[in-house]
Amino acid sequence: MNVRELEPKAVWNHFEDLNEVPRASKKEERVIAFAKAFGEKLGLPTYVDAIGNVIIKKPATPGMEDRKTVILQSHLDMVHQKNADTDFDFDTQGIQSYIDGEWVKAKGTTLGADNGMGVAAIMALFTTEGIKHPAMEALFTIDEETGMTGAIHLEQGILDGQILLNLDTEDDDEFSIGCAGGIDTNTSKPYNTVAVTGGKAYKVTVNGLKGGHSGVDIHLERGNANKIMNRLMHQTSDFGLQIADINGGSLRNAIPRESFATIVVSNESYLTEFASRVEAIKFDFQHEEPGLNIEIEETDLPSTALSVEDTDEVCNILYACHNGVFAMSRAIDGLVETSSSLARVIVKDGEFTTQSLQRSSSESGKMDVAATVAAPYRLAGCSVEQGGSYPGWAPNPDSEILDVMVAKYENLFGEKPHVNAIHAGLECGLLGERYPGLDMISFGPTIKGAHSPDERVNIKSVQKFWKFLVDIVEDTPKK
Repeated sequence: MNVRELEPKAVWNHFEDLNEVPRASKKEERVIAFAKAFGEKLGLPTYVDAIGNVIIKKPATPGMEDRKTVILQSHLDMVHQKNADTDFDFDTQGIQSYIDGEWVKAKGTTLGADNGMGVAAIMALFTTEGIKHPAMEALFTIDEETGMTGAIHLEQGILDGQILLNLDTEDDDEFSIGCAGGIDTNTSKPYNTVAVTGGKAYKVTVNGLKGGHSGVDIHLERGNANKIMNRLMHQTSDFGLQIADINGGSLRNAIPRESFATIVVSNESYLTEFASRVEAIKFDFQHEEPGLNIEIEETDLPSTALSVEDTDEVCNILYACHNGVFAMSRAIDGLVETSSSLARVIVKDGEFTTQSLQRSSSESGKMDVAATVAAPYRLAGCSVEQGGSYPGWAPNPDSEILDVMVAKYENLFGEKPHVNAIHAGLECGLLGERYPGLDMISFGPTIKGAHSPDERVNIKSVQKFWKFLVDIVEDTPKK
């Protein structure tokens, strides 16, 4: 059986159609055209705003005109990540999905279920005959994964809905009614490289880590490839260690799975020290990261590298940079309130740069951890730029649609859903700023391993999600 034959076929076929379209964040021209063509083919009012969001409107079915208009919202872009040994061009190839037991996965890459399943479900609602529904507005936003610029710049005055259903939560028994805000911290510092005149050069590889979403998965204490690489090089001046280059991590919102470095050492006893550190690191992560791989192999001497002193400084800065949970919520048990993830570390031609993302459901907490992360870089004379700030989404205890959905969930599935806030960025906070007064909730099918090549979506949960979504739109509140 292939993915297109799964039930509900309307959802899976739209998902496969979408996955044929390359759609990296900030490279969304083709998927914007795809969504626009979808609305126009249905003969529905279709609009692309100035930033690139696509809005499609469908009138209510007979007898449903007295119901509140529902906005169905998902983002068009996806995180593009692949395993190092996977030969794949995201700019030209479609995602290669396949069925693996109870899951749909992709061959060596991210699947795009985040947020492609939401997009596909909206498309299925707009094309499936026989579903009663109020007036519906599909809102397909862009660039959610690298700054939420679609939501930030959403044109005002084009949406009429009173209820917004965001289809971007990743457990089918959860309703999200709040989320974290975020801010990026990017740093740089140039160093004068020195000529390499002796010693031996080595290529160091850290890979095999699980990675994952740097918000949703941050509390799982998975290995950060950048931090692990730094443990291998920190306090090694006795061995004359010099960094020639580092390329660690890939995306600002993903826990880094891989890091690669070229180093030069003047004292070969470093190899004994290296082996000792590898043993300690693997012991520390034996439960969380059983696939962790660390290798060192001799390579050609580079012409230049950082000095031993500058290598020490870089390593000390990285050690001082906070990574992981910063504070837990005082209001919601088990919820991470504030965190930071060291996403990218690059040393190239003497230029030392980093990228990290701080998140918090508290605006003051967000700025506090951002200041904490920036401090060691500033003390070392690095240039620090902080931007891309977006707000969190405060829970609404008086939400009418929440009450309706909780009752429906209990009636359909015989259990209570988990209602909570998530430690990740959802567009609801920004959309609520653009359209004050929206009654919002986020939900979706079960997706695991988002932002990594381990991404997968549970087949039965898609069936459950679709049944629930149809039930909601068929009985939305009256105006």
